[in-house]
Amino acid sequence: MAKHLWLLRHGEAVPHGSRPDFDRELTPKGERQARTAGSALARAGVEFDACYTSPKVRARDTARLACEQLGVDFEETPPLEDGFDAADARELLLAHDDGAHVLAVGHEPDFSAVVHELTGGRIDFKKGGVAAVKLAGAPALVVLLRPAELESMAG
Repeated sequence: MAKHLWLLRHGEAVPHGSRPDFDRELTPKGERQARTAGSALARAGVEFDACYTSPKVRARDTARLACEQLGVDFEETPPLEDGFDAADARELLLAHDDGAHVLAVGHEPDFSAVVHELTGGRIDFKKGGVAAVKLAGAPALVVLLRPAELESMAG
């Protein structure tokens, strides 16, 4: 069975320059996006084996809020902070059995670059959006969900 890497881009955060980049927190809209993503994935029946997040405040808070809806714990992992690439993604998946669904919470432009490196596809990854890549044989983009689509799914 294939492993699936699910990517959740952090929700909307306070503007650049308002505080140090590491400490930028989610706006109320970003908090809603995070909860909505978690609710939508839970309603879709996705069961995650693990969740990893960037240690940056906006990503960590997105992971916390989404994981509350998903019933899974999250773990901070430094490669998601900056420069996350396909090799890092494969490394995250190594610890998991075939059929695993692993959620990573992080940033752009890293996530769209990972999708491109793994599948050859180019995507427009919105804040609070989700993408899933199947890694078996030829990796493939399984789903790309914008925040509005996640909101519809969450109900």
